Amino acid sequence: MTSENRKWWTLGAVAVGLFMVMLDGTVVNVALPTISRDLHMSMSSLEWIVNGYTLSFAMLILTGGKLADFFGRRLFYLAGLTIFSLASLACGLAGAGGVLIAARVVQGAGAALLMPATLSIITATFPHEERGTAIGIWAGVSAIALAIGPLVGGLVTEHLHWSWIFFINVPIGAAGVFATLACVDESKDTASEQRLDLAGLALAAVGVFALTYALIDSNKYGWGSPRIVGLFVVSGVALAGFVALELHERLPMLKLSLFRSRVFSGANTVALLVSLALFGIIFYLSLYLQNILGYSAVKTGVAELPETVLIGLTAPIAGKLTDRFGPRMPVAGGTALLALSLYLFSRLGVHSHYAQIVPGLLVGGMGVGLTMGPTTVAVLSAVPVDDAGVGSGVISTFRQTGGALGVALFGAIVAAAVSVPIFDPHYPQQFVNGLHDALLVGAGLSLVGTVVALLTIGSKVAGRRSQVVDFPSTVSRRAA
Repeated sequence: MTSENRKWWTLGAVAVGLFMVMLDGTVVNVALPTISRDLHMSMSSLEWIVNGYTLSFAMLILTGGKLADFFGRRLFYLAGLTIFSLASLACGLAGAGGVLIAARVVQGAGAALLMPATLSIITATFPHEERGTAIGIWAGVSAIALAIGPLVGGLVTEHLHWSWIFFINVPIGAAGVFATLACVDESKDTASEQRLDLAGLALAAVGVFALTYALIDSNKYGWGSPRIVGLFVVSGVALAGFVALELHERLPMLKLSLFRSRVFSGANTVALLVSLALFGIIFYLSLYLQNILGYSAVKTGVAELPETVLIGLTAPIAGKLTDRFGPRMPVAGGTALLALSLYLFSRLGVHSHYAQIVPGLLVGGMGVGLTMGPTTVAVLSAVPVDDAGVGSGVISTFRQTGGALGVALFGAIVAAAVSVPIFDPHYPQQFVNGLHDALLVGAGLSLVGTVVALLTIGSKVAGRRSQVVDFPSTVSRRAA
């Protein structure tokens, strides 16, 4: 196999794990009522099937990226894929709610090891002039998996059993392991002096965990409750300690000087804002379709397919545009389209027809497809190849935090408008009024992302940090 062919096989191999991880972020949601009945779980326990995965994933992403750079990216991709697949088997076999929640936490940990390694492997494998295309495909796979999760979950739950949502990961994971061993070469940080910053890893994990936990439970307990305020305080103290430590470490886990780069800071900010809007749409549009318009879970997934298709078609095109013209205009254009999509959704009412929903789906799909890959290219172009794992861990952390913030923010705005229970005849209009307000806020934040992109992201991905050594010398070949 030539190096030219091998790099595309490498992309295919890491896409397997990426698809599984992103799919499991949304596939379980529509199956929760069935799981609740089968395992006799309370509503509060049920929430932890989702939250346990989200928390462990968010908490360990940055750590996973650093460890992959230090010990080997292929090694940690394989470790994450294996842990994720075995945890999926445990999820499917779970006969009690506690077992399922514990297995989901382990799943999230596997995802956190796997996810940053996918990006750092791509960065180390593809030369600069093709990296945008490769990351565009990566972004398309990621977004499509997120978007079709509810449809897959609905079909499996209705026609098979909820456990198959997890069982299906096992053979796919096994295939991914064999593909990785056959197609992916090992690479790692080649700096002559290295050591693990264990204190930095711990502080970063605690800070991100407390922040994500606070965002997840903010609407349940109230933003001013002692629990949520306490979590924000813990997060602030841990992250402040992390910054102080990294500033004085001779070999820090995260080089904070990276944030002096206008491109690095700006692109990560855009990633957070896009995830905020995207996760808000995914979560609350699904509720609107099911609770207000009366769609079933499967019909909801089918209804959202136009957005999924547009993401899949647009993301690779955005990657090619980035290779040729740089990431600024795709990112700025994508965030503007995302803002327009949110505005179009804000015009929907209690009795809207599907034809009124489609324009927002199409515009939103194009916006997300244009944004995800070029934003990632911009971030990774601002870090040396040896730090690709850390760079991918940072942007993944920003995205995960943005997603949690989006669901919490949209939820707080909707909750403020709803004063009656779901069975009250006034509930649909109150929900729609609150959703309108949330969508307009999301549209405004997306436009902020457009401004940030125009001011911070360059029109070309160039310069010393973005250059990579030719493909054959960036990786250590496997022993024959």
